[in-house]
Amino acid sequence: MADLKDRMKTGIDNAADAAKNATDKAAGAAQGAKQEGQNVVDRVRDNAQGLIDRAGDVAGQAREKLQEWAGDARETVRHAGGKAEQWAEDAYSTASDSVGDFGREVTNLVRKHPLPALLIGFGVGLLIGRTARAL
Repeated sequence: MADLKDRMKTGIDNAADAAKNATDKAAGAAQGAKQEGQNVVDRVRDNAQGLIDRAGDVAGQAREKLQEWAGDARETVRHAGGKAEQWAEDAYSTASDSVGDFGREVTNLVRKHPLPALLIGFGVGLLIGRTARAL
């Protein structure tokens, strides 16, 4: 019976050792999986940081390009404004010269032909008076 008892004890000890070895292997595998998971998390974090950095770079480049375009647009508008101002000055100068020339022509015409100019002025005055009274 002692022999049976020793064999039972040996069997139990072997089973315990096998269970301990299996537990150690499972713990090692879990630790390896945990380490691998941490490695994956670290790689994902590094990739995400890289993407964030790249997005910041792209945003900076976009901002610089927009500032460049805004400067170009500002310069174009300034140039167009200068051109419009020059055209307005030219039109004013031409109109004032034309009005001045017209005034001199009318004055010369009245000096050359005073009686017809007086009769035309009287007729135009009558027409304006009748029109004003009708309104």
